[in-house]
Amino acid sequence: MEGTITDVLPNAMFRVKVDNVEKEVMGIISGKMRMHNIKILLGDRVEIEFSPYDITKGRITRRR
Repeated sequence: MEGTITDVLPNAMFRVKVDNVEKEVMGIISGKMRMHNIKILLGDRVEIEFSPYDITKGRITRRR
């Protein structure tokens, strides 16, 4: 799913407003994005994936 960064939190965590759900979820940067020092700023469009067990948290896998 895709969303927009609405809030920047410490420890590489972000609040993401998901497009289709109209809900804010907690997003954490994936390991590859940390390894390659990809920066995410407020208002960026990102791609996020969820666990089927907890849809309130997700992993940010790509910056658009």
